[in-house]
This record gives sequence, C-alpha cells and structure tokens, in this order.
Amino acid sequence: MADLGETKTALHRYLRLTRDNLIWKLDGLSEREARLPRTATGNNLLGVVKHCLNVEAGYFGLAFGREFPTPEELVPLSAVDEDPQADWYATEDETKDGLIDLYRRVGVFADETIDKLPLDAPGRVPWWRPGHQDATLQQILVHVTADLARHAGHADIMREQHDEAVGLRRETAGLPDGYDWPAYVSKLTKIANRFE
Repeated sequence: MADLGETKTALHRYLRLTRDNLIWKLDGLSEREARLPRTATGNNLLGVVKHCLNVEAGYFGLAFGREFPTPEELVPLSAVDEDPQADWYATEDETKDGLIDLYRRVGVFADETIDKLPLDAPGRVPWWRPGHQDATLQQILVHVTADLARHAGHADIMREQHDEAVGLRRETAGLPDGYDWPAYVSKLTKIANRFE
C-alpha cells in the first residue's frame, strides 16, 4: 500500500479515486440514460464525465507544456470560447463507451504528468486570468481533485434520482444497511413542513 503520509501520494490517490468513482456512475446506463438532461441547466451524467476528462487533460497537459497524444478527441479551448457548454454534453458522434475509454486514457496521461514532476513543479494555466496563471503541480492537484469531487457529487445525485443507485464507491455505499429510507424522508419532510 502507498504511503499516504506523503503529500503527493495522498493527493494523487484521492484524484484517482474520484475519477474512478465518477466513471462508475455510468455503469449499467444506456446511451439515452447517460445523456438525458437531469437538471434545468441540462446537466447529464455523460456530460459531467466529458467535462471532467477535458479538465484533467488541460490541467495535467497544457498547463505543464504537454499535449494529449490525440488532441482532436478533446474539446478545444476555442470551442469553449464559442459555446461555454461545449464540453458538457456528448455529441451524436460520441458514445458512452468511447468517452469512458477516452477518460481512462486521459487518466493515464494525467498520472504520467503527476508521476514525473515534483509537487513544486511550475505550471501555467492559460485560461486563468492574467496575473494569476502560474501554479505548482500541488496547486493543480488540489484544484482538479476539488473540481472533480464537486462534479462527482453532481453525478451521485443525478444517478440516485435516475434509479436510486447510491454509494460512495463501487465497493461500499457508505450508507447504513437496511435503513428505512422512506421513513427517514417522511421524517425530514415533516420537519421541513413545520416551517411553512
């Protein structure tokens, strides 16, 4: 087991876990189910995965002078400039399995950057505002892990709303077994209704 007392190892582990748990939220979904908007702003599970793979490719690639081997598979910054939602949905030409495969390859690419550089390695994030574009690998690791964790939370809720599939990780839900969820929801609703 890796020494989680070492900062870089711990940060990298949490990034990998968050990435894997995000991809897991697509398990068992059809193309339609993965793409279907779940919120008023169009959030959908496959779109979250596509956004996160582009985030990782950019932060662990361009920010450190590396280009993903097949950049044509990614959403270019110019497309996001034209449409800020360009990386938040799968096009008709993209598939769930194809984007999952792409994310796994982006993960390998990101891991290579992390493995080869020290935490204080300097990077430059061109899409951050001028005067604030310099960052270290450690700052990028924290930033990207926090961003992915936020989006994994979105995916958790969207998946639970879809088919009540819940859980922190594939191996463990992190929720009490045999809990009476309908009674719990009823209890919370009664409490909330007292404040009408």
